[in-house]
Amino acid sequence: MIHMTTESTAHAAAIEAITELVATVERSQRNKDPEEFLGLFHPDAVWTTAHGKVLIGLDAISEFTREVLPAANWDGKVTYEVIHVFFIRPDVAAVKVRQRYLAPGEESEGAPLYVVSRQADGRWLLTVGQNTAVVTD
Repeated sequence: MIHMTTESTAHAAAIEAITELVATVERSQRNKDPEEFLGLFHPDAVWTTAHGKVLIGLDAISEFTREVLPAANWDGKVTYEVIHVFFIRPDVAAVKVRQRYLAPGEESEGAPLYVVSRQADGRWLLTVGQNTAVVTD
């Protein structure tokens, strides 16, 4: 279930589009498809990996993604679930995501925060991403 800020019905179409954007993140990660993933970013995006590497702008994000994603050593079983959307403005939202990598005998979780923005053409794009690994005790 997605938790939303006030005016939920007024944001239903935006919530649907944002949920689809996150589903595309999941699909591109499962398929280890850098081009599909990179198509989700604003040209001036800021992306921070779970290990704290800061990437500024689509060129830096592209270089990193094209190197790392296809060579990832996990079997592609990953889920992304939108758990909360906070509209900062009608065209800007903070999106909390539950990210799970699943492999036989191994599971890890992340808690990304995405800031997404709606473009003039109506598309929602990743503008800022902060990936955080969840450490269990």
